[in-house]
Amino acid sequence: MDLECLPYGAGHEDEGICVWLRMGPHRILLDCGLRDISVLLGEQSRLRVADLVLCSNANADRARGLLYLHRAAPSLPIFASEVTAQLLPLNWLDETEVPAFCQGLPWRSPVELQEDLWVELFPAGHLPGGSLLRLTYSGGDYPCTVVYTGDFLLSNSRLVDGLPLEELRALAPDVLIVEGSYGTARYPRRRTQENQLAERIERSIATRESVLLPVSPLGLAQELLMLLRSHHHFTGRDLDIWVDDTIAAGCDAYLQLLPHFLTAVQNFARHQPLFWDDRIRPRMRRLTPEARSSLGKTPAIVLISAESEVSPYCQRGSWMILLQQQPGYPSAEDNLEVASSASIKIETYLLSEHCDVAGTTQLIHNLRPQHVAIVRGSPAYLADLSNLEELRNRYQLHCPASGTLVELPLREKFVPSELTETQYEGEISEHEWGVAAILPAAIAADARWQQFADTGVIETRWQGDELVLRGISQRELLERGRDRPIPAEAPFCANCTHYRAGQCWNQASPLWGFKVAPDGSCPVFEGRD
Repeated sequence: MDLECLPYGAGHEDEGICVWLRMGPHRILLDCGLRDISVLLGEQSRLRVADLVLCSNANADRARGLLYLHRAAPSLPIFASEVTAQLLPLNWLDETEVPAFCQGLPWRSPVELQEDLWVELFPAGHLPGGSLLRLTYSGGDYPCTVVYTGDFLLSNSRLVDGLPLEELRALAPDVLIVEGSYGTARYPRRRTQENQLAERIERSIATRESVLLPVSPLGLAQELLMLLRSHHHFTGRDLDIWVDDTIAAGCDAYLQLLPHFLTAVQNFARHQPLFWDDRIRPRMRRLTPEARSSLGKTPAIVLISAESEVSPYCQRGSWMILLQQQPGYPSAEDNLEVASSASIKIETYLLSEHCDVAGTTQLIHNLRPQHVAIVRGSPAYLADLSNLEELRNRYQLHCPASGTLVELPLREKFVPSELTETQYEGEISEHEWGVAAILPAAIAADARWQQFADTGVIETRWQGDELVLRGISQRELLERGRDRPIPAEAPFCANCTHYRAGQCWNQASPLWGFKVAPDGSCPVFEGRD
């Protein structure tokens, strides 16, 4: 089974996400968030043999190169969820004409895109239309499955539900390509973060400061607007919320997607406009040139695209500029250019759009893949995540840089034998010399008994209110009997960089995938640095 991936963009800093994947005879491009797609069109590019493109969501770092890719290869089919297909044109508002080149796919319904190649989409919870993709190749002697998360969030946000983890537990893919934006960081619950941000904005308004929020025009902007419309700090307050043209275009697109939002959002929209409203306070309005010239006269909240310059908006009055934190990267404040003015303050806030370490590891442990490839985020954060012992000891981890081909060889899946679960009743008795347990002779007829009673030595421990018995194997007895230390410089398995949890993880070794003794050795030993 030929299975490999190559990130053209691994999502480090601002390079965008673009991952080439090969499954048997099929070549798939996952997302295309590159600013410059020339790398996809060169002589050595694997795009020359790509069969199709799948887009996980409409954010710029996932989708901004798709229009130019379509122009360069018009016959290359591009697929996404139905909602994402409707939101994609927002990435090219400066283009005079954007054709409908993306084909929409339904939720939770396997679709055969090529012969024996199936894809199934699940909501990823990051923003409307954001998808987790399950790719299955059913041809050949060994079918395989790859899950690609795109951007995902387990927590519910203001507009969409979180990733439905309970629906994914049975997927058991061979390979998981997962984003690791927040690395090993842990953050408060999203509702706590929202309340902290609302309180910070309220303090500025109370001191007659206007608040400027440069944000992503798709996703975060609409989340913040819903927060400001519904939070008790602002409900009924005589306050204007201004939105620039780029964000306004995203809001207009969202209004066409109401059936795809949460029931609570749909109910809200039945009683009052979701975004544009001059009657109900706080008033939400488009930022016209006339309104822009009067900003600062009275306290207001202004949302602009993160790509815009901030100085033209802060010409008069006192301002608080709030910048979203990007975990793993220097503060955006370092690159912010504002006019020298004592009336401008700059602070940062956190509003999670991705899972922290608890959510990321929870997803991985529930899916239980053989290989985990981690992309998107600060290289240092991705390295921290891939070095977690709880992941290194269970999975084959990859943290590829852009342009690095990763081969994903698969081992044969273990199919457990059918064993009848039988309960045995026995007796226990206490003596001066200890406690004896007497079990019926029928237990020795069980196929598992020989392994359990191999040495006649058992180990017992409490598990809640139950007592668990475990047989000790000959190998374990021998290992416990070894009391001589292993020299740090000796070429033994215990000193090999591929030795983890008593198992060899070196694919070049004949012992790969087996339990090995710490004092064992092989011809492909690699010492730890």
